[in-house]
Amino acid sequence: MNCMRFVGMLMLSVVLASCNCGTKTAVNEFIEDGWSYKADIQPGAESFDEYVELLKGKKVCFLSNQTGLVVKDGSLEGRIKAAQTGDMNLYTHVVDTLISQGVDIVCLMSPEHGFRGTADAGEHVASSVDELTGIPIRSLYGAQMSEEEQMSGFDVMLFDLQDVGARFYTYYVTMVKMMAKCAKYNIPFIVLDRPNPVGFYTDGTILDRKFKSGVGGLPIPTIHGMTMGEIAQMANGEGWLEFLGTEDWTPNKELKCDLTVIKCKNYTHADHYKLPVKPSPNLPNMRSIYLYPSICYFEATEVSLGRGTEAPFQIYGAPEMQGGKSAVTKADYEFTFTPDSTFGAKNPPRKKELCYGVDLRKDLTLDEINKAQIDLSYIIDAYVGSGAEGDKFFRSFFEREIGKAYVREMIINEVEAVKASLTEKNGTEPTKVELAEAVDAKGIAKKISESWQPEVEAFKKARQPYMLYE
Repeated sequence: MNCMRFVGMLMLSVVLASCNCGTKTAVNEFIEDGWSYKADIQPGAESFDEYVELLKGKKVCFLSNQTGLVVKDGSLEGRIKAAQTGDMNLYTHVVDTLISQGVDIVCLMSPEHGFRGTADAGEHVASSVDELTGIPIRSLYGAQMSEEEQMSGFDVMLFDLQDVGARFYTYYVTMVKMMAKCAKYNIPFIVLDRPNPVGFYTDGTILDRKFKSGVGGLPIPTIHGMTMGEIAQMANGEGWLEFLGTEDWTPNKELKCDLTVIKCKNYTHADHYKLPVKPSPNLPNMRSIYLYPSICYFEATEVSLGRGTEAPFQIYGAPEMQGGKSAVTKADYEFTFTPDSTFGAKNPPRKKELCYGVDLRKDLTLDEINKAQIDLSYIIDAYVGSGAEGDKFFRSFFEREIGKAYVREMIINEVEAVKASLTEKNGTEPTKVELAEAVDAKGIAKKISESWQPEVEAFKKARQPYMLYE
């Protein structure tokens, strides 16, 4: 960087830090949907001067997808403008910039949804060639390729995926699996870190190892409060690279990969970061991302969470909730929707069925959503509204997502206690409406949340050596 440009950027930084220019927010902040975001955060991928030299003269395999974006002009001004306007023309994929800088990228790898993010959820993605660059893609999701073939022909692995901060979001599992392979094949692993959009809190149970799966890959809370780079450091340091094995797994601190993390700049865990592009097809906006930690549990029930509609992870309902009343809002289920085939949800739950339920786009601010953290009142509400029929409501997948067996038991037992009390009082079992009026869904959710707080606090202490940001 020349001297004049450095001085100019330094002066701009001072202005951004000190001037609100007559508004309630600084120039490097913006408000959207009533929520304040920081605009000058620089993801690790934009710090080319810190990692391009590590790649020169080497054959590179790049594991990324459509979230691997950088600001085209690389300037602070451009970064702020891109964040505030959402103009995708101001971004480019990091792979294009690396190629222009002479980095020899010999293969690409892609997780769920493919390298350009065009595959359906859970769809098998075949290995192919990226149309925009001509670089071969080695799919990690459903491709028939041996490990030896997958890991051959390159000298260093570059990783850049945007996480959304939940244990059941699969990209960190992809990362840890690849770290283990790189350790085995003595291949250096470089993480281009990105902010965690819900990194400002930590909540939920620590995963019980008997519920390990692709949606629960490490002994971390449901909302872990870490970036991918921090998870990589903790997995490497704690001997977790083989955690996705059998139930009798024990840490293996001898298995470590040669790890480098390129940190974000202008970022702390207290900051709010708006993602520039959808991380996956069914998380279309920040409201869906903020509700995701509380709504994803519907995947383990017959209740639709909005897949196949214009508002996935922002609504919920089911045909059997018709005629019921919400145990949260105490209002009738007047909101209806009908899921159907859409991009990212070709065969959604309750497809073409009229569902009755709740619209979380109304009367709920982003501040309220995030202050509540993981809010199980929605799943309790739907449980009551669907008839409160014990284990018929939940599938075994619920424990894989929630991480512990006792949560299902507490929900069922708490609601059954209310039902028994009403039955004793009235001499007959309550209707769905009567039960919903009597159930304190928020109170039950709070009681369950309080039960896991001690292990959350213990985890915060255990992760401290691996944290990279305040």
